[in-house]
Formats: sequence, structure tokens, C-alpha cells
Amino acid sequence: MIQQPLQWIELNAEALKHNITQFKHLLGKKRNMVAMVKANAYGHGMLEIADIAIKSGAEWLGVQSIDEGLILREQGFTCPILSVGYIPLHHLEQAVNKNIRITVYNHQSIEKLGNICRALNKKAFLHLKLETGTYRQGIDEDEIIPFIKKIQQYKGLVIEGISSHFANIEDTTDHSYARDQLYRFQNFLDIIGRYGIKERFKHMACSAAVILFPETYFNMARIGIGMYGLWPSNEVFVSSLLRDRPEFNLKPVLSWKARVAQVKKVPKDAFIGYGCTYRTTRETDLAVIPAGYSDGYSRSLSNISYVLIKGKRAPVRGRIAMNFLMADITDISGVEVEDVVVLLGKDGLDSITADKLASLTGTINYEIIARINPNILRVVV
Repeated sequence: MIQQPLQWIELNAEALKHNITQFKHLLGKKRNMVAMVKANAYGHGMLEIADIAIKSGAEWLGVQSIDEGLILREQGFTCPILSVGYIPLHHLEQAVNKNIRITVYNHQSIEKLGNICRALNKKAFLHLKLETGTYRQGIDEDEIIPFIKKIQQYKGLVIEGISSHFANIEDTTDHSYARDQLYRFQNFLDIIGRYGIKERFKHMACSAAVILFPETYFNMARIGIGMYGLWPSNEVFVSSLLRDRPEFNLKPVLSWKARVAQVKKVPKDAFIGYGCTYRTTRETDLAVIPAGYSDGYSRSLSNISYVLIKGKRAPVRGRIAMNFLMADITDISGVEVEDVVVLLGKDGLDSITADKLASLTGTINYEIIARINPNILRVVV
């Protein structure tokens, strides 16, 4: 490990364990939890988070791509791994060989998998993705029986799970659309059940659904953003309070830190950074910080955000560059080269949250954390 990295991510293992325990308590002992570690574990670090998640009680890991699943297998993870994204036809053999559960909705995938399983004399465990109103991946209701018949043509294909995904359960306090989707999902299950399919797992619930609607649990749930200690939205937080669950709380797992690369004095009326977008109104002390938009710190935060140094807010001045940003430390005494800077997280009594940065740039907390450069050092604390 680098003793004094210029930039690093700290992952709070106890916070992650706490969040998983919270969701496991809601789900109960008989339901499986899929810890979603796709997109580099929402920017946290896939391998680090997967290890803690499994040790903390999650039964499955969820990924987006075959590449993520293969990395987990190569690193020794033997638990069930579910790929929720599209696996290209030429990669399906790898998925079968490494026993990665495959989300399916295309006839072409079924034909390819059937031939692979026949040639290898192996089974492929499939999770049918049903279209209930998100209109991304999914099988329409009038296609489900022909799709199942297609699967049944191949001896090695096993329908292990049935799944869907909510479109509008996070961004509103009106959950009528989500309830309609749940109704459609249950109707799918009735049709499939009448056809004689006995799948092991049914899963539709995300973090928001688990927090708000026990009727969505079935026997498996996919937990993403909530596992990382972030609320899916303010609307989910408010709706949760209305459901009188004061004991349910989440603890952010990630802190993002850097070090001061230079301290410099800038005269009054000086322009700072590219484009001369900020002009000083007094003699100013600046901290130059080696973090920029290539690291995932959005250029949209230029001149509107702040970092924490010595527990105090230092406003970002000028445009955020590819590899640097500048912060005003005029009112913070004693700042020196290589002092710690908090870009995201807590310092003393103050903190910078992903929700705060999201509000400044008009986006969501998911994007703030997911875009953090995967090459930045991750440290479990």
C-alpha cells in the first residue's frame, strides 16, 4: 500500500455491515439478499465491497456485466453471482463455465445457451426478466409462454428465477405506478405458474422497495444504493418516515480524500483557473488539490462546491480541471502541503454528502459515487 497517496477512498466496513444488517432485518431470515456490486460497487470498489458484503450476510452478488462476474470468480468468490445486464452471445460460454446466473429476455441468447449446454454437458441457470413498465430489458406478457417453450427445448437450461424492475418507486411519493408494476409482475407469476414452471427465486425489490413495501419482497431482493448508506431519494426518506420506521437508518460507507499539493498566495483581482471564471476580491490563500474531473469530481462543481480542510469549508475557486481543483483557504489557518482534504465524507463536525454534491449539480447521489475513478486507491477502515 502507498503510505501517503495523493488521493484515496476510505470504505467503512462497520457502516457497510450495519446497512446490510438493516436490510436483512427487514427481509427476514427466509429471503435471500443480492448485494449489487455492479459499476465497481457503485464507485466504492467491487472486490472490497463484495468481500465485506458476503461476510456480513448477503447470500448473492449482483453484477451488470460478464466481465464483473469473471473477476469475482477469479478472485475466489464461490457464492451465486447474478448478471442483470446483457451478456453478449460470444461470452455466454464463459458465463456457463463459471456458473454465473444469466438474466435472459432474447430468443437469440436462449438458442446460443442451449447449444452451449448441450456441447459442454452443463446447465445454465436463467433468470427471466419480465417487462412490467420500465421498458428496458424484458419479456412482454404475450411473449412469455413462447419464450418458456423455447427454453424447454433445451435440456441444459434451468429457469431458476423470475425478475423485474421498478421504474418509479424512488422519485415520487405517489407509488401508484409502482403498485401497477407489482400487479403486472404478479400476473406474470400466475401465468408462469399455470404453465407449470417452478422457479426457485422471484425478485423485483430494490432498496427503495424493501424500505417501503414488504409486499415486493417475494423470496429475494436486490440491494444497491441503500447498502452503501445512501437513501435512494428524498422521497423515499420521507415516505419511510410516514411508515413509522424510526429504527431504520443508513450509514454512508465511502469517504473520498486527497492531499494539498501546494499552498499559494494570490493577489486581489487575480483570475483563477481555466477560462478566468473566478476573480479574487481580496488577497487570497489557495490550496491546490490533485483531484479533478478525470477522477470523477464533476466539472459542474466549479465555483459552487467546497471541500473540508481541518474540519472547515474551503470553497472551490475557478474551474475544476482534469487533474486539479483549487480551494480558498484564506480563512483556515495553518494549512500546509500534504494536509488531508475531504472531498466527500466527514471531517470534524462538518460533512460533504453525495446528496449535497448531487443537489449542486442537478443529478442524483448514484451518479456522484458511481463516476469515481476505479483506479483511485480503496482502503477498508
